[in-house]
This record gives sequence, structure tokens and C-alpha cells, in this order.
Amino acid sequence: MEPMIKSSMTIRCKAAVLRTIGAPRPYARSRPISIEEIDLAAPKPVELLVKIAGAGLCHSDLSVINGDRARPVPLVLGHEGSGEVVEVGTAVDDVRAGDHIVFQFSAACGRCPRCAEGRPQVCERAAAAKAAGGLMAGGSRISAVNGERIAHHSGLSCMAEYAVVDRGSVVVIDKTMPLADAALFGCAVMTGVGAVINTARIRPGDTVAVLGLGGVGLSGILGARLAGAETIVAIDREAWKLEVAASLGATHMVCALDPDCIEQVRDLTRGGVDYAFELAGDIDAMQTAYAIVKYGGTVVVAGLPAAGATFRVDQCDLVGQEKAIRGSYMGSCVPVRDIPRFIRLYQEGRLPVDRLIDGHIGFDQLNAGFDKLHDVKAIRQILTPHAAGA
Repeated sequence: MEPMIKSSMTIRCKAAVLRTIGAPRPYARSRPISIEEIDLAAPKPVELLVKIAGAGLCHSDLSVINGDRARPVPLVLGHEGSGEVVEVGTAVDDVRAGDHIVFQFSAACGRCPRCAEGRPQVCERAAAAKAAGGLMAGGSRISAVNGERIAHHSGLSCMAEYAVVDRGSVVVIDKTMPLADAALFGCAVMTGVGAVINTARIRPGDTVAVLGLGGVGLSGILGARLAGAETIVAIDREAWKLEVAASLGATHMVCALDPDCIEQVRDLTRGGVDYAFELAGDIDAMQTAYAIVKYGGTVVVAGLPAAGATFRVDQCDLVGQEKAIRGSYMGSCVPVRDIPRFIRLYQEGRLPVDRLIDGHIGFDQLNAGFDKLHDVKAIRQILTPHAAGA
């Protein structure tokens, strides 16, 4: 549906509103996500109105739904998305109506200490705004039709027909890229490929292991292949995901449930890998990742487990084997640089991320879609809010 203009200040459209955290499964029955009409306030001078083309169903969304990661509710879900700019605020002069964009789930102010040191992915102002469920200019632009305040998810809330977002939340992309599918570049690709190329800076000939083969993990496999890693060990509990990893360039597959999983990796790599990427958001996977890196090896962590989960390490082992553990948020990406670069690599056939897409769904399939994600029966489903029947 096209937006309904109620006044010069408000746009009414359809959105996926999460009102209940920790609802029992299956979600297709308990329906924690309700599809509602919402009102969007007009963008402030530093904001944009975007018509959503696609929104990926990611495990980070699931972690909000099941309560693993606390967020203010009610909120409109969605942090991985793409769309077309409809309107720009009066202070925005470098983005125009009609531009195609991919969202980044952590806006950048360009002025805080983290932005100033070249790390926009950990912008302090954006982090504070996201925690409050608002935008950097202050407050939320979303409300229910009765006036109730509704929070933004990661400053985006792209599981909707339209979204109002900070200028710093968007990256303009090539219009020849299929717009709905471009959503993947805003989280899965940026996080997985970026962890390999930016955080670890893999070099040709390196040996790597990727633990957790969801959208982020399989993007990590693609990134390792692109970077020229000689040995790429894929590790997961699901046999079908190991097969997908093999088709995308993994050289060895190991089932995480095998009692000798660690020994298998050490034998394959003559003592351990140069880099192990924990992309599952699972403490057991983190333990395995630490155990399979060689002397002087590095564990790169981009997976997000439940809040408060802790990992214990033998400090003597850490020092004596000179291992390293590095966090990676948003793949250590500078999104305005990396998202267009990754899209070019996709267009050249060198980063076939379209093979991660299981299908496109409408609003009426959203609760069941998260069941499918929870049950490990999908890698990436994309909500297309304006498709027929959505």
C-alpha cells in the first residue's frame, strides 16, 4: 500500500510490531509479532523517509523476540534492509529522493571520538540512541494509531512498508543491484565478509575455521575464499549447512557434534588454524574456536549470544601460546566504503551472496518465518513489504 498522508507531519503504513518478548513457540501460533498500521512522523532535518524493498530475517531479530537481547517494547522489528529514498530532511544534501540504499544497523554521527578515529561502526551517539529505541536527533518517529510510542529497532525498524531513519543509517548503492536482495549487505554480508577481510585481514595461504553457518557464517566462508585462504574449515551442527558451505568454497567440513571435533580440525591443519571465526553466537562454539587456533593464532568473535553469557579462558594458555581474541562489530566495516565494494564483488560473480537467500515472504508469513529460522531450516528469508499479498 502507498502511505496515507494524515497531515503534513504523519504517514500511516503497515509494520511488524513486537509487543511480547519470550512468547512460547511456535510463533506461528503465539504470534508475538502483530502486523499493524503505524504512524510515522515526518523526517527531521537530518533524517530520511525510505520505502522498504527488503528486510532480512536475522538471528539478531530472533534474539530480541525470544528475550536473549533486551530491547524496549513495543518496537517495530528489522535491522537488515534496503529500500528507496522517498523524502529527505532539509539538512540532507548528499542523498536524493529516488536513490536506492542499504541500511547500516549502527548509524554514524561523524563527530564522536569513535567516529573521529575511523570506527563509525561503534559510534557512541548511535549506540545511546539505539539503546533508548530512538534516533540520534532524539526520540522515536513511530507511534501506534492511538498515539502510543513505539520504539525503533537499531535505529531502523525496516520490517515495515516505510521507515524514518538517520542520514547516517543509509548507504547509497548502484541501482542495477536487485533492491530487495541488497538487504543482505546490511548485516549478513557486512558482518561475515568484514570479519574476515577487515578485522582479521586474512592473507592468501592462511588457514581459517568458521563456526556457525547462518547468513553471517556463510558470508564468512565467501570472504575467506575471496581473500585467498588456503584451508577453510566449516563447522556446524547441521549436515545440510556443511553441504552449503562446501558449495561456497569450504575445503573441509566438520560436524560440531562430533566428540573429536577439535582433534579433527587440529589434524587437518597440523596443529590448528591461523584464524577461527566464532559466528554462531554460542559459548560452546567460542570454546571450540579458542581450542582450534594454533600457537599465535587469533579468534575473531562476531556472534552475539544471550546478554550476560561469559567465556572463560586459561590465562596461562593465552599468554604461553600467544593467542589473541578480537571482537568484530559490523565486520569492522566502514559501511560507505565497504557495502558498495561488496556489491561490486557480487556483481562480478566473486561474492555470490544470492545463494544464501531461501525465499521472499510477506507480512503474513513473518511469525512462521522466525519459527523456520529458530528450527534451523533457513539461512536468509527476506520480507518484501510491498509485494503482492504481503
